[in-house]
Amino acid sequence: MEITSEALTAYFRVILPLLDERQRRLVAAATVPMLGRGGQARVAEATGLSRNTLIGGAKELEGGAGPSDRVRRPGGGRKKAVDINPDLLAALDSLVDPDSRGDPMSPLRWTLKSTRRLAAELTRMGHQASSFLVGQLLHYMDYSLQGTSKQNEGAQHADRDAQFHHINAQAKAHLEAAQPVISVDCKKKELVGDYANGGKEWQPAGRPTRVGVHDFPDPEMGKAIPYGVYDLYADEGWVSVGDHHDTAAFAVATIRRWWERMGRARYPGATRLLITADAGGSNSARSRLWKIELAKLSADIGLAISVCHFPPGTSKWNKIEHRLFSFISTNWRGQPLTSYRVVVDLIAGTTTRSGLNVQAEFDEGYYPTGTKVSDKELAAIALHPNDWHGDWNYTLGGLPLM
Repeated sequence: MEITSEALTAYFRVILPLLDERQRRLVAAATVPMLGRGGQARVAEATGLSRNTLIGGAKELEGGAGPSDRVRRPGGGRKKAVDINPDLLAALDSLVDPDSRGDPMSPLRWTLKSTRRLAAELTRMGHQASSFLVGQLLHYMDYSLQGTSKQNEGAQHADRDAQFHHINAQAKAHLEAAQPVISVDCKKKELVGDYANGGKEWQPAGRPTRVGVHDFPDPEMGKAIPYGVYDLYADEGWVSVGDHHDTAAFAVATIRRWWERMGRARYPGATRLLITADAGGSNSARSRLWKIELAKLSADIGLAISVCHFPPGTSKWNKIEHRLFSFISTNWRGQPLTSYRVVVDLIAGTTTRSGLNVQAEFDEGYYPTGTKVSDKELAAIALHPNDWHGDWNYTLGGLPLM
């Protein structure tokens, strides 16, 4: 049942005279959450207490306030700014409250919320405050400097979670049967040459590696295209570094090299291979060339190749991202990638405490874009869509998914 303003005022008119100053502060602050949005303003109006007092009471409650003979909080000497100006804390809270970001009346909606700007805005509103004081008050109100957090994935497919469960079940079944499971993807393309590289590395003081001021691509050098394969069971990675285009042919050529250089020796009794991949890029679930090239690979190496794609917008869950690529980025931080040999050597030198082993090679192949696959060519391969989302889950050669 909704509590009316008249009932709230009548309640406090009866209860507050029976309490000392501290008890009034705590009881009023404890009532605010019960009223939901706008509760603080309603309690302030019903009790006559300032919003600053209610905020202070809430802090005491969060700190585990218990029975006490003390009426006032500890402290003495010069009065605090919030005691001199009871509305200061409430005014600051209105400027930094996350709910105000979309409020067209918020003066700092599109501006940087630095302590200097907040202090200037408070002064304009009639509250004298220095940037140092604003910083202290923000900490008191449990605010801290924070960056953005990549959490929102946009519109989610209705079968997103079900596909995750399907991928996990397939990976588990293959691993239990001693069949290889790999995660594949193309890492971010990197400029090759005298360019700055993000991150910091230990170097002699005052003697940083000098690089170019601008990041205009060198047409003679181009970009390094690292396509990777991560073996989930062996904790091993293979990366082919190309300089032409990230195409389906390049992606499958990398998988072929992994099998020839690493996979065949580790899985001599394998009869099938499971690949987990993103839904887009060179290994797109819609790419006909990707399926044609995988069918050729399946015939050449004698393995049935099953593919499970992650739903659109969920590429960060692909194992290769945080089991291989993240460590490569850490290994070459702060170092200019001056040549393709440097790129390959830095990738191959990537290790972890858990024993990650990485091999890398420069791929001199030519992989043109725009290759067309006809309906006839696609129909000629042994493509077996799975009963569950055949667009995301399918097998080339051999039998369908396990």
